[in-house]
Parts: sequence; C-alpha cells; structure tokens
Amino acid sequence: MKQRFLIGGSVFLAIILLVFSCSPKAEEADPLIAAREIHEKVLTVDTHADTPSRLLSGDWKIGDRHDPEERGSGCIDLPRMKEGGLDAEFFAVYARQGELSPEGYANAKESIDRQIDALHQMEADYPDLVAIARTPDDAYELENLGKRAAYIGLENGYAIGTDLGAIQYFYDRGVRYITLCHMGDNDICDSSFDRRNPEDNGLTEFGRQVVSECNRLGIMVDVSHVSDKTFFDVLQVSEAPVIASHSSVRAICDNPRNLTDDMLEALAAKGGVVQINFVSSFVKTAKPNPERDAAMARIEEKYGSWDEVKDEETMKKMREEYRAVREQYPDERATLTDVIDHIDHVKNLIGVDYVGIGTDFDGGGGVDGCDDVSDMPRITEELIRRGYSEEDLRKIWGGNLMRVFRAVTERAEQ
Repeated sequence: MKQRFLIGGSVFLAIILLVFSCSPKAEEADPLIAAREIHEKVLTVDTHADTPSRLLSGDWKIGDRHDPEERGSGCIDLPRMKEGGLDAEFFAVYARQGELSPEGYANAKESIDRQIDALHQMEADYPDLVAIARTPDDAYELENLGKRAAYIGLENGYAIGTDLGAIQYFYDRGVRYITLCHMGDNDICDSSFDRRNPEDNGLTEFGRQVVSECNRLGIMVDVSHVSDKTFFDVLQVSEAPVIASHSSVRAICDNPRNLTDDMLEALAAKGGVVQINFVSSFVKTAKPNPERDAAMARIEEKYGSWDEVKDEETMKKMREEYRAVREQYPDERATLTDVIDHIDHVKNLIGVDYVGIGTDFDGGGGVDGCDDVSDMPRITEELIRRGYSEEDLRKIWGGNLMRVFRAVTERAEQ
C-alpha cells in the first residue's frame, strides 16, 4: 500500500533543495527524482483520453509498449501508463455527431457500444494490469494492487438521442461522466463551436431532464465543449457539482472551448472542477498561418465539414489530407510551461481545490515537454518548481476530481 502523508509546501521544497545542494553531485541531481517520489504517493488521474478508438484499429494493442517517437504509437498504452505513474484514466468513448434522427442516434449508440466492448475486452486481455473502475474507491483499491484504473466517460450526449432511458443503459455499462455535446448542437444543448445558428440557446428542456437523470444515477455532468449559456444553465439545473473534463482558461487563450473567469468562479461556487486540457490550440493562441488556413479550407470545400461526411472511407481520406497539411504548415506547439500557466491562473483565481488534469491524449492533446503518458512526472516537476506543496499536488492529480465524484455519487444515493 502506498504511503500517504502531507508535507507543507515551503518545508517540502526546502528539503528537496537542501538534499540537492548538500550532494557532492548536486549539479547532476535530477529533479524528476522528487517528482517520481510524489507520483508514488498520490493517486494520479487523467480525466480525458480518446484512446478507445485505437483499440478498434488494426493490430495496435494497448498491452504493448509503443515507442512514442514512432508514427501511430498513440499517447497511451498500459506499459507507458506505468512508466508515467498514471494510476487512473477516464477513457472517452466518442460519438461523432450525425443527423438528429433515429438512424443517426442508432449509429452513435452502436459506435459507443463497440468502444465500451473494447474497453471491457482490454480488462479481459490484461487482468493483471488494468480493471474497469466504477466508483471513486475503485481507483485507490486498484492502485494498491498495482493495476491501472480504467473509467469510462461518454463524449457527446448525441449518443443518447432523445431517449432518457439510454442514460441508465450507459451507466450500467460503466459510464461515469457524460460530455453533453461535442462540436455540434444536439438535442441536449448548444455547443461552443456550432454557431450555424448564431443565437446560443443553451440547455434544452430535454437537456434539463438529462442533467437531472445524471444526478439521479450518479453520473458526473461534463461541461467541456458546451456553449457559454449551456454552461450556466447546467449549473442552475444540476443538484450536484459538475466537471469540465478537458478545458482550459479563456483569459490566457481566447478560445470558445475554454472557460472565462466568470465561468471558473461559478464552477467553484458549485463545488466543481476544471481539468486543464493539453491541446495546443486551447493552451496558447497560435500565430496567424494563412497558407495553412487556405489549405484547410480547400479540404473542407472538397469534402464538406466533418459533420457532413458520412462514410468512413471519405473520413479516412480527410484525416490523411489534414494530417499532411499540419505537417507542411505546423503551428508553434504549446509547452508544458504554458499548460502550468493555466493551472496557476485557476489556483490564483479560485483556489487549488478546483483544478486538475484532462490531457485529451489521443484526441489532439500533447505539448512540448509532455507529449505522451510516460512524460507525466514532468507535470509534477514543473509544479514543484513553482512552489506547489505535496498536498496541492495530491488535489490537482486526483483529489479534487474524486471529491466531485464522491459528491455526485452521494447525491445519487439520497
């Protein structure tokens, strides 16, 4: 069982500096050593990775170690989770937005079922390494057994369609948070990105029922991707704290996917938590790149928008062409230092009790200095450099998220 004790921030940092300065090889000491020691004491949780889609593709196996330098390696596998000291991952099963029709809902539900099946198969294939987790306590118990905890989050409530009973179905299959929408408006709410209708209508009446049903069952409501009005509507309706599973700070990077200071303050007042995203475009405002924008526009003109493409073969061609454009006209990537600036902002604005980590690995997440799960101790290293205490790190790495998770489950039990 891992030891769990707290050391005051200044005392803890002073001890580290004293040890390094007294060593005859102080200049050679690796500050990652201290970070890894903390990693061995605290529960480390990442609340968003899109890895399930990889489980369905070809010969890629999550039980094998993939060299992060090789193309197609992905950001997460079980060996690298162990290397990076990540104890628990919320694997996002993603529903691509389609038409608001019975056929569209059926296709989305089928896609979600296949991804959940793949996660359960992962558990069956590697029983000594990983297990599906359903409660907050599961993560701590699996940590003590030396296993990784695999939670399931459903990204895009579009898969619910207009069937409130589908929420119970997904809960029974292991889903423990639902991201209400993705890149497009659906029957639940408006999205932060879909402004085909310029008016932000927020949460629908059906969406209010969805939030209430999540409260009843003990599913965390995730406000990442939602429009600003939807965000505030959810806080008004929900009887439990909510999460932003992979969002960052709009005051630092002016992107509609990020949360304003008013939103962060409201989230904290509700007892929720924001999990900072590692997608460069949500972390750091990119410099203008007109050549790249023009090339991207030509692809969309050729194929249509992502939501308009229906068949997988066309989708594959689009992804390949977009990837080629990104390689030809690369954006300046955000750095780990930029990510920690977002954590600092949240801490300074509303306190360290309301911030965590949601990398969006395998969904575009990854910055210079932390590009895959094996790099995660570097997050702790940078936080230590900035004076965060072990207690702070315990909260950021999982304590805050688990506090919300417990509040949601306790509300359901009532």
